[in-house]
Amino acid sequence: MLAYIVKRIVSLIPVLFIVSLAIFLIVHLTPGNPAAVILGLEATEEQVEALSEEMGLNLPIHQQYINWISGVLQGDFGTSYFMDEPVTEAILSHLGPTLSLAILAEIIALIIAIPVGILAAYKRGSVTDQSLMVATLLGMAVPSFLLGLLFMLLFGVQLQWLPVAGYEPLNEGLWAHFQYLIMPAISLGAIQAALVVRMTRSSMLDVLNTNYIKSVRSKGVKEFKLVFKHALRNAFLPILTIIGQSFGTLVAGAVVVETIFNIPGIGQLIINSVERRDFAVIQGVVLFVTLIYVFVNLIVDLLYGVIDPRVRLERK
Repeated sequence: MLAYIVKRIVSLIPVLFIVSLAIFLIVHLTPGNPAAVILGLEATEEQVEALSEEMGLNLPIHQQYINWISGVLQGDFGTSYFMDEPVTEAILSHLGPTLSLAILAEIIALIIAIPVGILAAYKRGSVTDQSLMVATLLGMAVPSFLLGLLFMLLFGVQLQWLPVAGYEPLNEGLWAHFQYLIMPAISLGAIQAALVVRMTRSSMLDVLNTNYIKSVRSKGVKEFKLVFKHALRNAFLPILTIIGQSFGTLVAGAVVVETIFNIPGIGQLIINSVERRDFAVIQGVVLFVTLIYVFVNLIVDLLYGVIDPRVRLERK
């Protein structure tokens, strides 16, 4: 197992290198000079040039990348031009709301999606199955920001059950924390729930039609135990894969939802950084989100052997 973990971590190095190079080139080749944005419209060309020199923006682009990636390897993601603080501190100060939103969205999606997917598979071809599949198509088609606006209008403005926008940290109380996150979490998790429903249904259908399940059913095992103990465990690997892959998408997809609901998370940080041309923060946030994504997928790979003993991670 240890050898497998080391091998997986080593295999992630080229991925992170390519991502870091791609985001660095995209950011630095985009029109706009951070020095000019900082100094404002009234700054002279000499002042902009002097500040660019001070910030190291006049160096050759390959030298800028080497300087940045060298710092990243030492745990230094650079310093924000506008906030005048290390990028790592800026990310950590905005990480809590985003993680709370993404985790709550994931929990809501799984609580809804897995039972619905199992029901659709068990009722295959029935009106229930067809209705649920239509609902999942609708869930995948409606953008999260549009769903969020509809929730704001209905539950925040008309019914006044929940606050329209804003954020309360967890230390202010569990209910106060959740009531600000419930609408954005459902908006963000709707597409995730639809994907998990369809994957659960497809995977369960494959297992329910196997001779193994038919043999268990012939022994008189109750349907509830057959579905949840025998069928679901054997069908869970593809479901786990889509859960792991989409969690990183939830973190990245929180950008728009956080902006709509005025949540001070990673999404709001990167939006402000793009407007300010704060290169260091943009690069740091994207690389950090990539790290979360690959870490979650590594955890998913390790869980394969726990869920299904037939998966031998130490073998080639």
